[in-house]
Amino acid sequence: MDQISQAVLAILLGVGGMGFYFFASNFLLDRVYAAETQAADRAKKRIRPWLFVAPALLSLTFYLVYPAVDTFRRSLFNARTEEFVGINNYVWAFTNETLREAFRNNILWLLIVPLFSVVFGLAVAVLADKVRYESLAKAFIFMPMAISFVGASVVWRFVYAFVPPGRPQIGILNAIVTSLGGAPKGWFIDVPRPWNSLFLMVVLIWIQAGFAMVLLSAALKAVPEETVEAAKIDGANDVQLFFRIVLPQIRSTVFVVYTTIVIIVLKVFDIVFVMTSGQFGTEVLANRMFREMFRFVNFGRGSTIAVILMVAVVPIMYINIRRFREEELVR
Repeated sequence: MDQISQAVLAILLGVGGMGFYFFASNFLLDRVYAAETQAADRAKKRIRPWLFVAPALLSLTFYLVYPAVDTFRRSLFNARTEEFVGINNYVWAFTNETLREAFRNNILWLLIVPLFSVVFGLAVAVLADKVRYESLAKAFIFMPMAISFVGASVVWRFVYAFVPPGRPQIGILNAIVTSLGGAPKGWFIDVPRPWNSLFLMVVLIWIQAGFAMVLLSAALKAVPEETVEAAKIDGANDVQLFFRIVLPQIRSTVFVVYTTIVIIVLKVFDIVFVMTSGQFGTEVLANRMFREMFRFVNFGRGSTIAVILMVAVVPIMYINIRRFREEELVR
């Protein structure tokens, strides 16, 4: 059976199976509580919503909850999950020099990438509104979002490519340097650690600036024109208008964009793996997790790093969810 037939069959079985489940479960519910009484009606109202969310809850449990629990369990065992070692893997994670370097790099990514992505995205969103070809300008900035992280990394490898002196430079950056009379550089080798990681961060900023621009542009267009006009009448200049009138009104969107990019940064893997594979002092936690798990076949240490990443992401997700709920209450 070819792939197209398999895909069609999977869709039919999936949709048909869910349709049969909903029909059968509601039919059984109506048969069980067939009596025309208030108690039966209340019971059906309580149970029916759970029948609809049950498949989603089971899927979440199977694909999210169980793997998270099992990953934590494996983090307490040795490389082959044969011997219980307690917190030894966590002690290793916080004392190993390579892991400490990865923690330091992740913190550097967290400090730089979300900030510059939001700043660039906001700047483009504001300035693009003032040009004639707004849609075209935004399309060019958003275009990197259509590229996978791996694809973007390949593109930027050509930008940073190094060829020894005396030969034609295929890397754009080194071609510019040599055309100005300089010597070509290995941007990940010659630049001191940890600042060589900045050349990797540029790739993610290049991608995420478009994402920030789209959401912030929508937020800017939702700012009531009356507040802007009132500020202009009161004599506010463009800088005061932006920082005192516009920015406070889109603050919640800025926060959501920022925290979303923070989560992406915490999980960054593709860019580092493709461009340096964590060499030259560019290691990050997700790449180290991959190396421990699949290259060194140490499931205990790989699971430990996965748990650390999960613990780092959960509070940010909680803050985002709580903020959404607060905004819903205000509305």
